[in-house]
Amino acid sequence: CGSRADTAARRAAGLMNFVEGARWAESVAGTNAPGTAIAVDRPVQVFAAEHFLRPVQRWTCAAAPLHDPRTGRVLGAVDITGGDRLAHPHSLAFVQAVARAAESHLALLAPPPASDVDAVRLSALGRDEALLVARGRRLRLSRRHSEILVALARRPEGLSGDELLVELYEDESVTPVTLRAELSRLRRLLGPDLLESRPYRLAVPVDADFDTVTRRLGSGAVAAALDAYAGPLLPGSGAPAVVRLRRRIEEQLRAALIARGDPGLLSDWAYSPWGEEDLPVWRALAGAVPAGQRPALQARVRGLDAEQRG
Repeated sequence: CGSRADTAARRAAGLMNFVEGARWAESVAGTNAPGTAIAVDRPVQVFAAEHFLRPVQRWTCAAAPLHDPRTGRVLGAVDITGGDRLAHPHSLAFVQAVARAAESHLALLAPPPASDVDAVRLSALGRDEALLVARGRRLRLSRRHSEILVALARRPEGLSGDELLVELYEDESVTPVTLRAELSRLRRLLGPDLLESRPYRLAVPVDADFDTVTRRLGSGAVAAALDAYAGPLLPGSGAPAVVRLRRRIEEQLRAALIARGDPGLLSDWAYSPWGEEDLPVWRALAGAVPAGQRPALQARVRGLDAEQRG
């Protein structure tokens, strides 16, 4: 029975030229879920008569754009097309979930550029002590050494001792001697071929997880950026450079999620440990979900609003 139904559906789709190789770009076929989703780079659901072409108006479609996780370029769309039973918010949620899963899988399959093979890798998101992978060694760094590497990774041209002192210490009474002692210990740990002085800088390229997030955001790959975000940058650190970068990443990611308006992505952030009190995201989520799911979320928004005003 299922096979006959599938054959009938394909035959009906063929009658409107919804077949492999056909052009369904919005510029060619007018409003339709896959073409419009690609054109506006957002998930789209198109009901019956909302389609531009009359032969398509008996169908309901939902589609979500699919992005290259490295570049953010739109590769295509995940689409589901069928009859009236698809006129449900779950259809849109389904294609969004499939698109996110596909992007995550593509990210795993994509080989790193040749220039990255020997790069030093720094993981500092969601942990108080960064993890450094360099030349086969995995080093768990102290908090201060983590802060130094984050500051230097963000400034590949290097920093003078005075500049690094300002970036790392809130207490203005800390002397350069203290910083030099920390740098000396770090150089012994890393080796002199990784950490240079005059100015202080890392001698090799560093592949940092927080840079991955900002690169993906910059290219529009919001789902891939969220997937790479393991939590706030060195959350226990009060170093000025770390605090600024932590806030900037959070603000950029929050703004991108709200602008994208994807309920699944907003939910992933809102229900994370770092998003559970993020009022703007909860507000956006309450406005993005189907009407039946809104009362509970709106109650959460009111509760957060009262707490934060209080």
